[in-house]
Amino acid sequence: MIGIFKQKATTNALLLFIYALVLKFPLFLHPFPPVLHTEDNYLYRFVLTALHSLFGEAALPYALLSFTILFSQATLLNSICNYHKMLPRSNYLPGMCYILVTSLLPDWGHFSAPLLINSLLIWCWYRMVALYNSNRPVSAIFNIGLFLGIATLLYIPAIAFLLLLFFALLIMRPFRVQEWFIGFIGFTSPYYFLILILYFVHQLHFSNLIPQIHFTFPAIPNSVWIIAAISMLVIPFIIGGIYVQNNLNKMLIHVRKSWSLLLAFLIVSVLVIIINKAGSYENWIVTAMPFAVFHSAAYYYPGNKFLVQVMHWVCFSVAVVVNYLM
Repeated sequence: MIGIFKQKATTNALLLFIYALVLKFPLFLHPFPPVLHTEDNYLYRFVLTALHSLFGEAALPYALLSFTILFSQATLLNSICNYHKMLPRSNYLPGMCYILVTSLLPDWGHFSAPLLINSLLIWCWYRMVALYNSNRPVSAIFNIGLFLGIATLLYIPAIAFLLLLFFALLIMRPFRVQEWFIGFIGFTSPYYFLILILYFVHQLHFSNLIPQIHFTFPAIPNSVWIIAAISMLVIPFIIGGIYVQNNLNKMLIHVRKSWSLLLAFLIVSVLVIIINKAGSYENWIVTAMPFAVFHSAAYYYPGNKFLVQVMHWVCFSVAVVVNYLM
């Protein structure tokens, strides 16, 4: 399986869809309706209201939406990694790893605000990586800030990703105060419209505008299979990180910086996990993208094909048990 996805064949796109369908099919067997949380912000509540008017109480359409979003995120991430040459040769490993990683925790298949913002975050990471050679960095930085601001209107803890914008400017650009300022202006731009909307509906109060943030301990695993799933997130990540570190001297400067930014992305994602929410793993999905890319390195670089296959099928088996039997 790894050998197939290690190639860039047009038929692999169809194979990736079948791979996703096998792992994600429990979404359709046991559809889960979306649940509002205190961290969900105005824009997500509006989206959920609009979808509720279309679907009513039916849960199956949300499962179909979740599958479509997850598969589109996988294909987008795969295209980005190939375009920016995160691995020496183009392949379908990042997309495969994203499908596999997001199948390790059942909560990651639920339609939720973190699932939606993940699409924005993947796009923002793509634009951040492109800042290194950008001919129009000012507009790109503003747009990144704008989309990160929109993400906070979907999910309040996403405000932590403002740090990622500053990490990107530190890693990818020479220091220029005006670029940092433009990024911050872009980040706050959606809130200008929020102020206008709240004013016209007579709800312009400080408590309605400033998000309430507090830190909590993440959800405690309540099953040995959840512990196994989390282990399958961490172990290939460590292996991939070691191989990336060992091959840094063979990479272009742009690619080295991209891996550094990806690690910063993971660090900021951990902050999102501990903001405001505990008791479920839905918000952990913001870590899926950096985990998936590091996992793809763990499957690409090792020369021992047998151990690579064993690692993949162990992860695959854990995902099957967690999704089908729990």
